[in-house]
Formats: sequence, C-alpha cells, structure tokens
Amino acid sequence: MTMRNSFDWTPYRRSTVGFDRLFDFLETGGSGAENYPPFDIEKVADDHFRITVAVAGFKADEIDITAQQNMLSVSGRKAPAPEGEERKLLYSGIATRAFERRFQLADFVRVGSADLADGLLTIDLVREVPEAMKPHKIAIGGGTATLIEPGKKAA
Repeated sequence: MTMRNSFDWTPYRRSTVGFDRLFDFLETGGSGAENYPPFDIEKVADDHFRITVAVAGFKADEIDITAQQNMLSVSGRKAPAPEGEERKLLYSGIATRAFERRFQLADFVRVGSADLADGLLTIDLVREVPEAMKPHKIAIGGGTATLIEPGKKAA
C-alpha cells in the first residue's frame, strides 16, 4: 500500500532556488527503496545549498559522487571484507547495502565541494549565473542605448 505525501512544500519552493524538480519528486512520493539513504537539503545562503546524506558505515573510497549536466548522482558500494576478516554479526542494524541517490539540479548550479565526517556526506552546491545571463539596466539616450553596469548610475 502506498501512502500519498500530504505535506505542503509551497513555502520551501519560494525560498529554495534550484530544487523545483526535487520538490516535484517529493510531492509524488516514492517506494521504500528510494528512501535510502536519508538526506537533508539546506539553504546556506542565497546562492549556496548543502545536501547532507547519511552514509553510516561507508568509507570515502566506497562512495562515488558524479555531477553531469543537471544531475548529481551519489552512489555507495561496500568493499568486500578481506579474506579471513569476515565478521560474525549477531545482529545487523546498520544498513550497508549498495545505493544510488540522484538529485536534479537547476541550471547554473554546480558542486562546490564534498566532505565525509561522522557518517554524514555533505555536498556543497553553488549557483553561479553567468554575467551574460544577469539583468542589466539599459540607459535611454538620444538614439543610442548605453549599457549600465549593475549598481552604477548613468552618467
């Protein structure tokens, strides 16, 4: 039985740049397999975001982060235990199964850095709009248009 997510994401859509497709995914729900590993998305500043993924039990060399166009992919696969060092667990509550988590990124969002500490993988994202895409004021002159740099006044 699938339960529909009834949470209203509207306030977060207004204050979060670059994650519209992610909110669409969250609103439509997903199966239990898509909920591993759990993650947080945080707005650090106007053009700076952070994704934190809980990857307890994984080492840095067992996690792969790939950014391609507007897709960020985080995957993890435990390395097999060396011969003779197999553990005999009485109970296994820490999930160490292989995973792949994908995040849709908005245009001009790039991965700034990634860090693994205390079982949490943090990925910093930065939104960098090219200068040519930013709005510019145009001064109205006597037949010629003059471009005014943002923050400056016309002479």
